[in-house]
Amino acid sequence: MGMYLMRQIGTRGVYGDPVLPDFMVFLNWKELPWYWFGFDNFSYALLMMVLAPGGLAFIFGWLAFRSRVTGVYLSIITQALTYALLLAFFRNEMGFGGNNGLTDFKDILGFNIQSDNVRSLLLLLSGIALIGGFWLCHWVVNTKLGRVVTAIRDQESRVRFLGYRVELFKLWVFVFAAMLAGIAGALYVPQVGIINPSEFSPLNSLEIVIWVAIGGRGTLYGAILGAILVNYSKTMLTGLLPDAWLFILGGLFIGVTLLLPNGIVGLLKRNRQERSA
Repeated sequence: MGMYLMRQIGTRGVYGDPVLPDFMVFLNWKELPWYWFGFDNFSYALLMMVLAPGGLAFIFGWLAFRSRVTGVYLSIITQALTYALLLAFFRNEMGFGGNNGLTDFKDILGFNIQSDNVRSLLLLLSGIALIGGFWLCHWVVNTKLGRVVTAIRDQESRVRFLGYRVELFKLWVFVFAAMLAGIAGALYVPQVGIINPSEFSPLNSLEIVIWVAIGGRGTLYGAILGAILVNYSKTMLTGLLPDAWLFILGGLFIGVTLLLPNGIVGLLKRNRQERSA
């Protein structure tokens, strides 16, 4: 989506004259890179919104899962991949703005992206996407596919012994998660107004793990609850105690892991059971 917005800036100005994006002026480029071809079409941008992350996840997942890379080793490799992408996208030669990234977004489908109506609509679409993603994941979990994936999580060797091709199930879930992340990113960029390679930082992946740990592992709504609480705390504490936020986040993760292994959702369930008993 960021490519679509920047492509719009690169193809026309306020009066229809071509205007180059800021990073192209800085790099003295005369035209957009070839791999941006087609991003001036909104439908094509929407399609690539899921195909680009899904394709990357498919290639990486196929190589990793067929080699039976699992557990901590898979986590290390994925973190290494994101860091490698961070370093690559910081290079000006990649054509994504280097350190500055992509910014100065003007409009989407002809509507001013800074207007209150458009921002409200994007916020509404984010809520709809969250609800839609939740119910889609809930449906997947309750299908035969979801039950097999849950079994792989608990006893991978036993599922493999029963004749299931475990690597294909892992690959499917991995690609599915990447597509959901692509949708989230497409909604994130227009609302924030900037995207740069720092979003590839492994810290962002660690924050997601903390969301799940705080909200409640093994649940869908626990991850949503954890995301809301952690990001609200981040918004408040980075303004009050900017230097201490990372230490607070780490301490919060350790405290929840030791005292609330099932997160806030597990605590609520336990209290409900105690009251009913």
